[in-house]
Amino acid sequence: MGIFQRVMVVCDGNICRSPTVAAMLNELKPGLTIASAGLVGLEGQDMEPTARAVAEQNGLACGEHIARKLTSEMCRDSDLILVMEGRQKDRLSQKFPEASGKTFLLSHWNGKHDIPDPYKRGRDAFERIYPMMQAAAKAWSEKL
Repeated sequence: MGIFQRVMVVCDGNICRSPTVAAMLNELKPGLTIASAGLVGLEGQDMEPTARAVAEQNGLACGEHIARKLTSEMCRDSDLILVMEGRQKDRLSQKFPEASGKTFLLSHWNGKHDIPDPYKRGRDAFERIYPMMQAAAKAWSEKL
């Protein structure tokens, strides 16, 4: 049993990157509690259809999803918070300073690069970031 039982995956809208990565981590680490939220959170929305389609094309079942906005309670109840971009880490630390010590880049173990937002950029943008998310999720799963 690792120290990270509850993992929160965060992006901007909680409809593309974070639900995809949460589904990846759920598959890689079924014993953990993995959730997702967004810094702006397009609350109540389902996963972006292209994000879901690209995940399914890669054999990843994402399940039901309802987008939500990150709250201080969610931060408090998480052992580890994973963000997609450096600017999100900064914003989260400003908004929820108590969570800054447990907030890391998704790509922390494989290059510390940003995973760009594919929203409204066409299917190729989603297909380009999918392997980036996959590699980063796998790297974290080996540490959790």
